[in-house]
Amino acid sequence: MLVDDRMPAGNPSSCLKLLSFNIQTGIDTSHPRHYLTRSWQHVLPTRHRQQNLDRIADFVRNFDIVGLQEVDGGGMRSRSIVQTEYLARNAGFKYWYNQINRRVGRLALHSNGLLSRMKPCEIMDLKLPGLPGRGALLVRFGDTGDPLHLCVAHLALGRRARIKQIEYLIGLVVDLPNLILMGDLNFESNTPEMDLLISGTQLCRPVSEIKTFPSWRPKRRLDHILVTSGLSVQNIRVPRFACSDHLPVAMEIAMPENLAVFDRT
Repeated sequence: MLVDDRMPAGNPSSCLKLLSFNIQTGIDTSHPRHYLTRSWQHVLPTRHRQQNLDRIADFVRNFDIVGLQEVDGGGMRSRSIVQTEYLARNAGFKYWYNQINRRVGRLALHSNGLLSRMKPCEIMDLKLPGLPGRGALLVRFGDTGDPLHLCVAHLALGRRARIKQIEYLIGLVVDLPNLILMGDLNFESNTPEMDLLISGTQLCRPVSEIKTFPSWRPKRRLDHILVTSGLSVQNIRVPRFACSDHLPVAMEIAMPENLAVFDRT
């Protein structure tokens, strides 16, 4: 397990435990050759996918809010299982949402997912600019005071498309003071995309440079959890949980006072 030792340990009872994870639809990729030898799993079902989903469910049950990318929303390759719902039920999350961004016939439903132990007051299902298949969720927790907003996103591979998608998201979140942005953003911290995102919002720069991709020998930080300055980061880490070609990112933040009354069940 990789831990950023600069982050002081927080009080678990007062912290909100966050996770962002690109699960690659449950495909266990642990070597470059698997992109070729296991490519068929992107279109056909396999019992190993189910086993990996059960492993992921055991892992994510330790968190309060989980943002998922590269989830299958019930295609034939996952035996019609909506993977977000499956993980929610097996990890004990009361609230979940699956966002379908691209359909490939009956074979695959490319999705983002949300798992939450707190009840969302509003979920905006956003289609990002560019070619079909990229989306984001903007979630609001709390009806009164200063609510907490969460954005779960999976951005494009190409820089030009990413810039357009970042500009779109900035227009939605620029005025939100209590914001968490998480996901597979497909860019690193020292890039024009990160500069644009930070300059156009109230988000702070990443507090850690721990790498997340590829999972078997991480060299790049493509997955992020970013927060605004009013949210106190207590801990950030990249668990060595190799169940995809990405490693997950975990963060604990001090629970905002307006959310302290919400049960985490």
